[in-house]
Amino acid sequence: MYGTVDGASTQPAAMSKILRIVHENCGDKPQIGKVFRFRGTNTVGVFFTVVNHPGGDKRVAGLVIAAASGPQQVEAALISDEASRFGKSVNPMIQQLFGVWHPGGAASAPAGANSARSGGGTSVGPAQLHQVTLPDRSASVGVPDGWKVDPDSGGGTITMKGPHGERVALNLAQTGIDQNDPQLRSLARFGSRPNTQGRIAYPFNVDLTRAYPEILRLWRHNNGNDAPVNLQNTHAERMPTQRGEQCVHIAGDVVDDDQHDEEMSMILCTRNYQQGSYSVLIFQSLIPVNFADRERATAGAIMDSFQMNQAVVQQQANAIAAPTIAAIHAIGAQAAADRESRNASYDAQHAGYWAQQDSNARNGQGFSNYLLDQTVVQDNNMYGNGTVGHGTVWNSTADALIKADPNRFESVDTPNYWKGTDF
Repeated sequence: MYGTVDGASTQPAAMSKILRIVHENCGDKPQIGKVFRFRGTNTVGVFFTVVNHPGGDKRVAGLVIAAASGPQQVEAALISDEASRFGKSVNPMIQQLFGVWHPGGAASAPAGANSARSGGGTSVGPAQLHQVTLPDRSASVGVPDGWKVDPDSGGGTITMKGPHGERVALNLAQTGIDQNDPQLRSLARFGSRPNTQGRIAYPFNVDLTRAYPEILRLWRHNNGNDAPVNLQNTHAERMPTQRGEQCVHIAGDVVDDDQHDEEMSMILCTRNYQQGSYSVLIFQSLIPVNFADRERATAGAIMDSFQMNQAVVQQQANAIAAPTIAAIHAIGAQAAADRESRNASYDAQHAGYWAQQDSNARNGQGFSNYLLDQTVVQDNNMYGNGTVGHGTVWNSTADALIKADPNRFESVDTPNYWKGTDF
């Protein structure tokens, strides 16, 4: 949606009015990010998330854009989608928006969630795509004519190339390790340190808009590439995400050693934090600058068309992990058997000791009773709980009880003393 905002003479006023409308329609106050400026323009924008209660309590993410279109006059636009899809759909929606919306009569407008190539030509719309599913059925993507999917794609990851040197990589993944995690730090005190080989050793709870250069450096290092990457005119903006994850959109230029200049659009995400370990994901397009205006929308449409078959990917992950899990279970079973064997040996060694201790205690109590002229007497009358009773009395009392009722009372010899009662 786009148009002139009645009653708004400034860009902040226009964005506030649009956000109030969102609040009224959704029954929830939008949570907004930091206001940013589209590169090379006076157009500003702000991302937001909101829960759409009338729409079934769905979590929605969006972008409000405002541009001065004349004296005391502001135009604004709103794009939105379900929060789970917004990260991939935002760029294609912006391309479509600025294909029809030219605030103030501008001939062209920004292309990309956070940046635009100043001085470039007019962007064209995306090429027609045909959906292609990987041989392992782990993912699918829309492919334009002339583009080729890398045959090594699989496991939920797709890389592809265009006819003019364009490159798109979808759902690239590495594992992050947060050595500040309390559990990992506790283990480290006992000499157990996590294996960081091939992992991105970096804290999880950081601001990705500032941390992304170091994370990308570690990513390249894990791929065997320690050459510095030359990023120019780069800007990163946080994107609306679900709880427990963080995503940033990074836009700018990449210049290699041969001075080949490419326009980069990257979505970098961190998620799935568990006991110090987490996932780092990248969705990226690289387009030679000479073809950026022509192919930018197509690259965005490709990224938006990506779909992963989570069930297949999980099945593949389980198959890969099965031998390791089996080995761990075997080690655990052997350790349990060893522990049980040690416990049985321990019990056998100590059973005789404790039996001898009981015997010594009984004999000691019997000798003490002899010195004190005492006898342990058993009362054979059953109590309510079905048991008999024991008691230690003077010898004269014991003799009198037994003579008076020999069927009920009897003396107890030393081996039959009760522990806790007679000794």
